[in-house]
Amino acid sequence: MATIVAIAGSLRAESYTRTALDRALDAAESTGGDAELLDLRAFELPPLNPDVDGQGDSVAFTRRVREADAVLLGTPMYHGSYSGVLKNALDHCGFDEFGGKTVGLLGVAGGAFPITALDHLRSVCRALDAWVLPHQAAVPRASSSFDGGEFVDNDIEDRVVTLGRRVVEYATIEPDTETFESGQNVGG
Repeated sequence: MATIVAIAGSLRAESYTRTALDRALDAAESTGGDAELLDLRAFELPPLNPDVDGQGDSVAFTRRVREADAVLLGTPMYHGSYSGVLKNALDHCGFDEFGGKTVGLLGVAGGAFPITALDHLRSVCRALDAWVLPHQAAVPRASSSFDGGEFVDNDIEDRVVTLGRRVVEYATIEPDTETFESGQNVGG
């Protein structure tokens, strides 16, 4: 059974990002995965100081990411990119947590599609040598995409459900053999 963790890059109490990730995690569990939400509100992750080991809850947080077979990253779009709290959480991680790991991406926006936020996350994950799913889910116009915590647009919900299924289906994909290029990012 594949173990999936989802990291919600939103601190809002009524987070559309967390709501969408919960739906993706339901789909992951329906596909046979063991799924868990890592809510960043539950972790003390101070801004990363590379000169200090084990800041706050970073050891516990990174252990849970490292032990997972795959990761779902969900973010609201802030100023055309992903959230600062998610960036800080990813800064506490590294190659040990993401190298060769399957990652699924979900972006939520108050306005149009959060494509740049998803593109930026894809670049970060690739820099960490993760295997990022080609399928990604975007939830535009979030305030009108949900009613009472449920999706109102079946097409958007289908994309989120597919993301949850795919992250389980590809959780144990074999990484490609190392290439010259794969050794160039070490310590990056």
